[in-house]
Amino acid sequence: MKYKSLLSAAIAVLLTACNNQPQSNRNEIETPVSVQELKKGSISKLINTTGTALATYGVELNSEMSGIYQLQNNPKTGKPYKLGDVVKKGQLIIRLENKEYENGIALDSKKLSLEIAEQEQSKQKALYEKGGVTLSEMRNTEVRVTNARYDLENADINLEKMNIKAPFDGVIVSLPHYTVNGRVEQGKPMVGIMDYARMYMDINLPESTIEYIKANQPVYVTHYTLPEDTLGGVISELSPAISAETRTFKGKILIDNKDLKLRPGMFVKADVIVDKAESVIIIPKDVILSMRNRKYVYVVERNTAIVRNIQTGLEDEDNIQITEGLNENDNLIIRGYETLRENSRVKVMK
Repeated sequence: MKYKSLLSAAIAVLLTACNNQPQSNRNEIETPVSVQELKKGSISKLINTTGTALATYGVELNSEMSGIYQLQNNPKTGKPYKLGDVVKKGQLIIRLENKEYENGIALDSKKLSLEIAEQEQSKQKALYEKGGVTLSEMRNTEVRVTNARYDLENADINLEKMNIKAPFDGVIVSLPHYTVNGRVEQGKPMVGIMDYARMYMDINLPESTIEYIKANQPVYVTHYTLPEDTLGGVISELSPAISAETRTFKGKILIDNKDLKLRPGMFVKADVIVDKAESVIIIPKDVILSMRNRKYVYVVERNTAIVRNIQTGLEDEDNIQITEGLNENDNLIIRGYETLRENSRVKVMK
């Protein structure tokens, strides 16, 4: 019995000691966190839209006459033109040869007719000054010169129809195949050229954004195949009318594509910059916690998590401006904050 009494007393002492152990030991466990030292930067308020990027200039050239097909060589490569070749305005791409057509124009004959008419005009002018012919007779020679000049110009225009030239600087985007030295009929497609160093896209914007969107606002343009490349653009046109069916209004964006990174027909995303703040505190949006209309985050001070109530401003897709509650050089907890409480002990992980 004495042995049992001693055992019971020992157990009681141990239980008492355990119950009297400080409870704060559990709270002394340090929660691992990652921090970001805050620096000032810039942030923009963006309104997003999407659309198809199109070439500012594009043309499909057809044959204006029939003739023997002669694809010309690209002077840059020394080889026949092909898809993707860059061409300059006025560059000859295809020539159609047709001797019968050339003979019918009779270019040499028209040049000679103009020369004879001009000689006659000079002769009549000299006679008129001496009183040898009347004013009407001299004016008739002027009419003949004018008609001869028009005939020659029309002959040059008709001969030019045998040449398929680039009407502007651009890139060959279509080039149907024809057998060299084969005959091509009038009206056949010859070559397609686009200038997409500057592009445009038509957009539809929600009615709710009409107070923010203005002409000449800058735009960021991106495409999923070019995640690291953001192109610049600008709102060039805006319609004042709201569609009763879609509750949207139309606009147009001009895109600077001088490096030809975007291709005509690409579906792109456009972020219109409607407001911007410089030299402000910016943090990731996903670290913000909220409770009863209160927004807060955690910062680290002396290995302790401290709650900071915050006020926010502009935001973009990932980040948000802090107008109150945080300062430059604060150590914001960006990982491990989910289970923290006020004054939790933390361990900053590198």
